[in-house]
Amino acid sequence: MIEKLCVKHTDLSQSDIEKLIKTSEMLPMIADLVRADVFIDCLIKDSDVAIVVAEAKPSIGKSMYESSVVGQLAYRVNEPAALRTLEVGMATRDLKAITQENKTVIQNTIPIKNNNNKVIGVLIMEMDVTQHLAQSRQMEILSETTEHLSETLLSFKEQESNITHHVNEAIIIFNNKKIATYANPGAIKLYNKLGYRDNIVGMSFDNLVLGGISFEKIWSDSSYETCEVTIGNLCLQTKYAFLKHKDKINGVVMFIKDNTDVKEKEKELILKSVVIKEIHHRVKNNLQTIASLLNLQSRRIDNQEVKKSFNESISRILSIAVTHELLAQKGVDDIDIKTILSKLKDTTAVYGISPDKRVQIEVKGDSVIVNSDKATSIALVVNELLQNSVDHAFKDLDEGAIEIRIQKGSLYSSISVIDNGVGFNKESVKSGRLGQKIVEQIVKDKLSGHLTIESSLEGTKTMFDFKSE
Repeated sequence: MIEKLCVKHTDLSQSDIEKLIKTSEMLPMIADLVRADVFIDCLIKDSDVAIVVAEAKPSIGKSMYESSVVGQLAYRVNEPAALRTLEVGMATRDLKAITQENKTVIQNTIPIKNNNNKVIGVLIMEMDVTQHLAQSRQMEILSETTEHLSETLLSFKEQESNITHHVNEAIIIFNNKKIATYANPGAIKLYNKLGYRDNIVGMSFDNLVLGGISFEKIWSDSSYETCEVTIGNLCLQTKYAFLKHKDKINGVVMFIKDNTDVKEKEKELILKSVVIKEIHHRVKNNLQTIASLLNLQSRRIDNQEVKKSFNESISRILSIAVTHELLAQKGVDDIDIKTILSKLKDTTAVYGISPDKRVQIEVKGDSVIVNSDKATSIALVVNELLQNSVDHAFKDLDEGAIEIRIQKGSLYSSISVIDNGVGFNKESVKSGRLGQKIVEQIVKDKLSGHLTIESSLEGTKTMFDFKSE
């Protein structure tokens, strides 16, 4: 039965299951020794719920159960001790629980570990308890610690100004006998969420600690201890500090911070980053596919004017693909425009410059972070300006240089494309050319900027600006 339940409901290995089977063989003897019902529970797959895989009832004395509970589930709200031990690997004593048959019991739990010291199950011993006995025990604990309670609370008041920044955290104070003498509302709320039904004031440190550290280690090390632990769906960070009164250590403070929301947001950001990467990767692939198809088709065309139009379209598509390629690598929606223009420069150098010309292209200036939409628009504009320089600036020259200069501003940033070519007469250039139209429209409508062109016999400088992020 154990093997069948473990294989179906848990992630335990075969060797782990065999160890649980061997442990279960001792359950009847344990049940008779402690005169109580004993069980073995294991965590089910991807959950903070446990399942009962083995049980034994005492032959001496009365069992709390009318029927078998093997195969039934144990929830944190009903059995906090069992779930705590399974998750943090520490024993728990005398913690109240509700059985599968809706009876109130006291649970003592011990972790069952494999050869690698990993918790694979929990051994649970359950005993009946009346409300009268529970109240008597609570009064006994509080009576034993009255003196320490008074001293610790006095110390807490004196130290209050030093821990006011922890008011949003759970705070529990323990005296030198490991008994909780104070718990703030945050602590009470947190332990209620963890399934604790009784007042945690008066409980032992061993029943409340959430990490693997012992009270004795904290006390002897005379230092702070910090650890992070996952309890079910909660991610909690615990810190420890000493309470001093008249230079004497008389207590330990446990601070517990709930980092669950922070971790969830981190997961969301990681997931968002993965999704953004995948979207940009697919867009880049689709654009490159379109460019390849156009390139294949252009090879079948003899008309040079038509072929040139095809090549210009391919260049524009690839300029957009460059942006999405870089965004796919980063996994975010913002990117440095200098990185994009450097990549665009390399693409133009390979595909746009005639083999018989020596034209150097250089990117200089500041780094400017822009979003993907603005980056795509800027890449298109610079691509058109680069293509214009490559096609017309060096017609009668064997070599030349093109500089892309980026200047970051507080409100507006600017990009200039400067060549040392032959220049041109702006009045004689045909208005309404497709490339010019594309540049003017994108700068005005997409970038909310202005376009200026200066040209002489020493070359051409085209500058446009755009609003900074």
